[in-house]
Amino acid sequence: MSGVRSKLALFLCGCYVVALGAHTGKESVAEHHEAEYYVAAVYEHPSILSPNPLALISRQEALELMNQNLDIYEQQVMTAAQKGVQIIVFPEDGIHGFNFTRTSIYPFLDFMPPPQVVGWNPCLEPRRFNDTEVLQRLSCMAIEGDMFLVANLGTKQPCHSSDPGCPNDGRYQFNTNVVFSNKGTLVDRYRKHNLYFEAAFDVPLNVDHITFDTPFAGRFGIFTCFDILFFDPAISLLRDYKVKHVVYPTAWMNQLPLLAAIEIQKAFAVAFGINVLAANVHHPVLGMTGSGIHTPLESFWYHDMENPKGHLIIARVAKNPLGLIGAENATGETDPSYSKFLKILSGDPYCEKDAQEVHCDEATKWNMNAPPTFHSEMMYDNFTLVPVWGKEGYLHVCSNGLCCYLLYERPTLSEELYALGVFDGLHTVHGTYYIQVCALVRCGGLGFDTCGQEITEATGIFEFHLWGNFSTSYIFPLFLTSGMTLEVPDQLGWEKDHYFLRKSGLSSGLVTAALYGRLYERD
Repeated sequence: MSGVRSKLALFLCGCYVVALGAHTGKESVAEHHEAEYYVAAVYEHPSILSPNPLALISRQEALELMNQNLDIYEQQVMTAAQKGVQIIVFPEDGIHGFNFTRTSIYPFLDFMPPPQVVGWNPCLEPRRFNDTEVLQRLSCMAIEGDMFLVANLGTKQPCHSSDPGCPNDGRYQFNTNVVFSNKGTLVDRYRKHNLYFEAAFDVPLNVDHITFDTPFAGRFGIFTCFDILFFDPAISLLRDYKVKHVVYPTAWMNQLPLLAAIEIQKAFAVAFGINVLAANVHHPVLGMTGSGIHTPLESFWYHDMENPKGHLIIARVAKNPLGLIGAENATGETDPSYSKFLKILSGDPYCEKDAQEVHCDEATKWNMNAPPTFHSEMMYDNFTLVPVWGKEGYLHVCSNGLCCYLLYERPTLSEELYALGVFDGLHTVHGTYYIQVCALVRCGGLGFDTCGQEITEATGIFEFHLWGNFSTSYIFPLFLTSGMTLEVPDQLGWEKDHYFLRKSGLSSGLVTAALYGRLYERD
């Protein structure tokens, strides 16, 4: 599906869709001053893949395959140009594909001169360097479309045996993003640092922290796919270089309930108060779909596991993204559920006192019959969970040093099992990294052992506060409702050393609401 959801109507919206197949009820955004916005595009590309990526082929054969993908890119640039797009982002692996060996990918690699040292326009200077045919085509597209262009390709860099890091074959091979200006100049390149089982590529000896400046929106940062889960370069780039916009080529395989592509893209935008322009490849049979233009308050996304075609998203994006309301600016003290949440945090979860008497509210009966604790595998991790029963309640569950809490009300009960889960430990499957997670999830069935299974549909409606005593400040709010729909929290922030998420008025049934904390120093 494709979609747009806007919440927090008191705030200025970040962008609106003008492209194919996306839906918006916010046409009024177009009335705002043009100077406050830029027009961006991302393309989810059903890349034409090598029928045998392990085979050794010639450079000419590799170019024939890559030119088929570049022809599609060129069509998308021309479509985007008609809509006034100023920057377009294409996905990781979209030109050459994946599943190569170090040797079999070699014919697909372009030579990459260092842009910081060599000023070069490949379209206007095509004979300056050998083996740069892909760079030349991308450069010419940027000129033809009169837009900044971000794409991903494989690159090679010769090295000498005196270099202690030089591979035995005498060259470095990098998974590389490139940025071209609207004049076709190679502005910069980023070499992926956190490789995801990519034997064909090398990790750069030093982390690339790459930013580039544009005349229409200021400074952008750039990284690739798996990088989003690690401190370098993603977090350090935002912390040290003051970027408000990130371009993000990715080849992401969805994994529910916590790491769907659009889910983590949106969470990153919300957590840091930035715009994220994310382009994924489109191979539903491999679980690869999910692209979007995400602001902290609004998203325009595409996720489709059935349609084999690609999809272009075009949106107007605020140059200065507005963040979500935090606890320090909250006006929710008058809301009964928020008052109850604050009361629990203050250490008196069950009763309140006046001058002479003690008054206990319904929270007392919520805890008289505590639900059973159980364990179930979620995302290959052993979560500790409690079932979420009844129309209202207050629950908590702990693991290691992390305790997660849920205060909830449900207007009606659905015939589904929900659970509150906690995990505090080292994740070791498909990557090794330390996480702290508090998650409210819809289970796959009615049995406890189904909690953590991948589901996309739900009917359960909640109004809730979810919080935990996290020992990291890097916390990503993951929020999905039925049909792979993104939701925006009403409020996020710290309160009395606990990080919380607050939400009421869900548009559809809850699939996942989670606080996903990363402790980078424990990786």
